[in-house]
Parts: sequence; C-alpha cells; structure tokens
Amino acid sequence: MMNIEPKSIPKNNIDPHGLIVGHGDFKYRVDTNWGRLDPSKVPVENCHGMAFDSQGRIFMVTDNDKNNIIVYSKDGELLDAWGTQFPGAHAIKIVEENGVEFIYLVDSGWILNRNWDGESTDDWESPYNKVIAQAGFIAKLTLDGRVLYTIGHPQTIGIYRPDQAFRPTDIAIAPNGDLYVTDGYGSDYLIQYNNQGQYIRHWGGSENSDKNYNLVNTHGIEVDLRQPEQPKLIVSSRFEQALKVFSLSGEYIETIETPGAYIGGPVFHYDHFFAPVCWSDLEGKNVDDSGFIAIFDRNNKLVCNLGAQQPEYINGKLQKMCSSWDIFNHVHAICVDEDDNLYVGQWRANNSYPFKLVKID
Repeated sequence: MMNIEPKSIPKNNIDPHGLIVGHGDFKYRVDTNWGRLDPSKVPVENCHGMAFDSQGRIFMVTDNDKNNIIVYSKDGELLDAWGTQFPGAHAIKIVEENGVEFIYLVDSGWILNRNWDGESTDDWESPYNKVIAQAGFIAKLTLDGRVLYTIGHPQTIGIYRPDQAFRPTDIAIAPNGDLYVTDGYGSDYLIQYNNQGQYIRHWGGSENSDKNYNLVNTHGIEVDLRQPEQPKLIVSSRFEQALKVFSLSGEYIETIETPGAYIGGPVFHYDHFFAPVCWSDLEGKNVDDSGFIAIFDRNNKLVCNLGAQQPEYINGKLQKMCSSWDIFNHVHAICVDEDDNLYVGQWRANNSYPFKLVKID
C-alpha cells in the first residue's frame, strides 16, 4: 500500500500559488472563495446535494437548522436561502415536467440533537450524539419551496416492517417520470415509484442470495441516458466500494468496482460521469478527510481522480486508490456547468461552503 503523506496545503483556503488538480483532459484550478457567505446570516452544516435549474441557478441542500436550501448564481453570489422543515436534507434533483420545473428533495431523517453533549459525533446509539435518527422522507416542491406531496415510510404501504428503518439518501427521475429512491441510511433497498409517488417495486437490501443485488450503504443514484435506447440505473453501493448497474425494472447488469473508494452516485456530463468519494479506505477503515472526485468515461472506465492518485489498471483490473490529501475533506455533492466547471459540496468540512473547480483548457 502506498504511504501518502498529507500535503501542507490548507483545506478550504486558496493555495497562494494557485492549486491545480487533475491531469490530462481533466485539469482544474481550485477556487475555494467561490461560495463563501456570512455564516452569521446564512450558515451551513454539511453541503449535501447540489443541482442546476434551467436558469443556471445552483440549489444546494444543507442540514443546518436555519436554512435547508441555499441558491447561488454561477458567480457564487447568494440569490436566496429558505427552508427549515428538512432537518435531514441530503439530496436534491431538479426536473422539468410538462414545461415546469420541480424540486425533488430527500430528507434522510437525521436531526440535530437538542440534547447533544457537545462532544459525541459518531456514537449513533447515544441519546447525546450530535445527530439522532428519525424516519426520512421525499418531498416534491415548486422551485420557490412549496411542498406538493411527500413520500413517507414504506411501512405505510406494506413493503417494510414497522421495525425497518427508512432513511433515504438519493433519488433519480426516469424519462417517464418514475422515481427511484435509495434507502442508504435505512434498509438499503432501492424503491421505484411512479411520478405520483405510487409504489411499483423494490429490490436491493444487503442479504440477497445473489450478492450482485446487494446494496450496502447505497448512497447515490442516477439514470444513465448515454444510450437513450437502453437507459440504465447506476447506483452506489458505498460500503462495497462499488457502483452497480441495473435496468430500469431492476435486473442486475454489471458492477463497476472502485477499490479504495467509498463512492457516491454519478453525475453525468456528456459521455463522462463524475462521482463523489466521501472517504478513502486504508487498512479496512474509512479515513477522515480522505475524499476525492472520480471521473469515468463512456465505457465506465475510471480515467481521472481529482485529489487522489491516478487510476491504474493491471490486466483490466482497477488497482486500489486513496486520497492525496491535497484539498478535499469528504466530497458529497457535485454539479457541472456547460463550461465544464465543477461545483463541489462536502460533508464534515468544518461548516465550509461549496467551492468551484474551474476547468483549464
């Protein structure tokens, strides 16, 4: 295993010499000042999800209890901030339906604990941990934040037992309007609904006789439309360090191994997709402040890592990767603009705002 020492570049501060990440066709200049705001007025906890609307505005979800939605211009200016009803805000997608845009927001069920002891952050069973769990939900909203409907715990429709947790992590919307929800902090199922929120089917979980169908800490999902005649789902199985590919009706197709990377769901941009990596794996442990961004080509081959050693294939097998510790804490959200620039949000990054990676031609 490579022994990579963290670099001296301070995270979330601009390198005075102009920090450049990436290689080949994927080089970016880091602008960590891009999304900074006044934390006394517009605070963040974690920058969990980001999405563009058709006007080029960037909607970001944070689980801060003062504002769940922050709206930026592409220049990093604050346009709006609203919402306190989504304490576990975790993912956001914006889609157009019959000429009108809507938000689908995923609340994973984690809430800030009013009895927090001021120290515990990972003692999930403690009543004094910083966040504690409740049931999550999905909300469909107008762009200005009016709730149109919600999807709650699947026990209400008979597909979960009452003792099964439902803490969803992401959502994808198919061309026909069907919704695909990953229950990555709950029971690890992938649940398909129609565009009215009515149940169709589910699959996944972590205890299938055919392990290809297992999903473990499934943390992101998107519809792959690069072959429009044969759309697919690409789904994170984060704690298996893999992405799994399914048909839209749930048949397993293939696994994209990502050894060393606790990887999230894909963000498509033309023939490529970008995937956030929350942690690197070192000696079987997910290590703090070891996130990076993985970039895959049309054939689902990893072609570049931003903030990590570059991918290496030996006899067709991707070798284990880990962070270079040069910029990222825990990458959780990515969106890409028409000029190929990236906007990046992070989990557990000292309440830092999202920043921008400016593409270098």
